[in-house]
Amino acid sequence: MTAAPLKLLILGGTGFLGPETIEPALAKGAEVTVFNRGKSNPELVGKKGWKIEEIRGDRDPKEGEGLKALEEAVKSGRTWDAVIDNSAYVPRIARASAELLKSATRQYIFVSTISVYPDISGDIDEDSPVGAMSDPTDEKVGGATYGPLKALCEQAVRDVFADRATIVRPGLLVGPGDPTDRFTYWPVRIARGLKVILPVPKDQWKSYMQWIDVRDLGDWMVRLAADGHAGTYNALGPDGTMTLNEFLFGIRATTSARVEWIPIDEKFLLEQQVTPWMGLPLWIPQEDGGVGGTRMKNARAISVGLTFRPLANTAHDTAEWFAKYRPADFDFGQLGKRGPGAGLSREKEAAVIAAWAARPVPAP
Repeated sequence: MTAAPLKLLILGGTGFLGPETIEPALAKGAEVTVFNRGKSNPELVGKKGWKIEEIRGDRDPKEGEGLKALEEAVKSGRTWDAVIDNSAYVPRIARASAELLKSATRQYIFVSTISVYPDISGDIDEDSPVGAMSDPTDEKVGGATYGPLKALCEQAVRDVFADRATIVRPGLLVGPGDPTDRFTYWPVRIARGLKVILPVPKDQWKSYMQWIDVRDLGDWMVRLAADGHAGTYNALGPDGTMTLNEFLFGIRATTSARVEWIPIDEKFLLEQQVTPWMGLPLWIPQEDGGVGGTRMKNARAISVGLTFRPLANTAHDTAEWFAKYRPADFDFGQLGKRGPGAGLSREKEAAVIAAWAARPVPAP
């Protein structure tokens, strides 16, 4: 007997992660429905040639009709095997969709974030404490509230679905199409060649890197839906540990461009007002008590099928996407719709390298 196709409902679907969830779902023969506003990438479905069902709504009744169209679908008897919610950022929104869909699906997969953990200074697993909001009614999403609000969203989903809830906590999401430039900066900057800053932490072998290719995450969540795995999972790799140096040298191996590394002490970079994480992407200094990276345990996710493509594949594919879809004269660090862009501009990078070369060097 042929198994019935997986019926999947995605709340969102046209951003960075959504398409990389829809593609593997369709490839596996799933029937896909998306619920969204139809405002972000409205032409995407047609361009991709996807045969999916689209239901329009805003999720937030403050902005539009909310879940009305989805509510009508549920009242008509529609059901799905699993829901993937990748577009809720405040608990009111997460709870409303969970309550509506409680009887219409067997599993609710909520995409959260490792930012729920307020302290990343040690080995963090899924049972580590999560952050709390000083004012649980505050719905303003920002640097200090993003993680705690996601933690409240998680709890809202658990309250409704109990042991049918799946909480996915991705780390840094990277790959072709990444709108943040945080990972993208490195394969592109290295491929451009010549001088590239190499941050030098106090202990280069304790500055760890973790990330997840958006394609690996999307494919895995479809398999979670098909297999029915519930629980909470840290979704990031690699399988083992990787230091910042190993990470950058691994990207270097994907290009034949001539690259001259300019090793610069972290303290000097900070003195030159190079901002961690965004100014020099993914760099978390060990200076001033910083942990120098993330140390999230991922064994639980690996035990239910999460796999990771090689860093070289992600770096190559990201640089190839960037060359195809970004202007040839694009510079990093520019102002964008979401604020300052990630990465050092050519001008800033050259100034930092020049300052490093001109610094007084103590006599031996």
